Amino acid sequence: MVEEKFDFGNQPVSNAFLRADELREEEFFWLAVGICTSCGMVQLMQETPRTRMFHENYPYRSCSSSIMRKHFERTALHLMETELTGPGDLIVEIGCNDGVLLKAVADAGVRHLGIDASAGAVEVARAKGVRAKVEFFEESTAARLREEHGPAKVIFSANTFSHIAYIGSVLAGVDRLLADDGVFVFEDRYLGDIIAHNYFDQIYDEHFYLFSVRSVTAMAERFGFELVEAERLPVHGGSMRYKFARPGRRRVSGLDDLLEQEDRLGLTRPETFERFGANIDRIRRDLVALLRDLRAQGKTVAGYGATSRSTTVTNFCGIGPDLIPFVSDTTPEKQGRLTPGSHIPVHAPDRFAAPYPDYALLFAWNHADEILAKERRFHDAGGRWIFYVPDVHIV
Repeated sequence: MVEEKFDFGNQPVSNAFLRADELREEEFFWLAVGICTSCGMVQLMQETPRTRMFHENYPYRSCSSSIMRKHFERTALHLMETELTGPGDLIVEIGCNDGVLLKAVADAGVRHLGIDASAGAVEVARAKGVRAKVEFFEESTAARLREEHGPAKVIFSANTFSHIAYIGSVLAGVDRLLADDGVFVFEDRYLGDIIAHNYFDQIYDEHFYLFSVRSVTAMAERFGFELVEAERLPVHGGSMRYKFARPGRRRVSGLDDLLEQEDRLGLTRPETFERFGANIDRIRRDLVALLRDLRAQGKTVAGYGATSRSTTVTNFCGIGPDLIPFVSDTTPEKQGRLTPGSHIPVHAPDRFAAPYPDYALLFAWNHADEILAKERRFHDAGGRWIFYVPDVHIV
């Protein structure tokens, strides 16, 4: 049974950046979060149809951040050193996006295949020499891939597995495709960090599940696997890398300490989520009050980073072009369009400096170090950054 814990109301598809003449086509879905009373899994209460979220024009590109590029290159090297060690070993990536991880694998001559629902992203991956297919991964997909390519020594997924509501079909597919001694490795945002740091904007339509070590342990057992490793990662404000194997095939290590930490955080206790909800309401009040005060003072404020997370923030807080006239973003597919629901214009980075605003609301806070270093001139010109997590503050 899943009990609702907090409700963000109706929200648009988080990555549906539309042109002004497309606004009549905009769709909204109910965004609320619940927790399973038996296994502790935290998930959305309503599924947004996958074809509404992931399609040929899906705008996110993994390579847009140098930090993420380096992270995936290191991850590829680690997998090749530890798992992909035999001749002919195969790695399949679910949600390969623009192929940033598989390019390193391809360059090393390792057998690989990427699966992604976005034709645009797959086209970019193929241009890098990555072998990739456009489709959704599920049990029927895996059965066909097994026939065509044989078993996979590694099935990998980063920031994708938690997006898939039909997780039973995916894990049935992993079971079909994975070699007997293979591993399923996936990375996703970590519930512990979301709760501890008030990262409420990590909750949007694509993040159907918010994983913890405890809930992932239960999920593995339910579908015939064993969680054998879990590793904290610094990316995206705090993530976890999980490794599944077939029961008894690998030594289990490092889980007890993480489970004890989760118990201390209270990740299965109702009062933890009640406190988190109260913190979210406080952040909303404080952020809107700050933006209104700056407008009353005649200060200019721009948004920085037209992220999926910004959709939750602007719509939940009621922030529109009256408080933030535009958002600066480096993604060409988003430029010249409007942010979902709030309809704030998205401009290319050159607009950010012509002239600089007095303040910038940093939606892409998970890349703060990289962005603040890149935008040093904004700071030198007297610009200030507004953060809203873990609370509203100015840097």
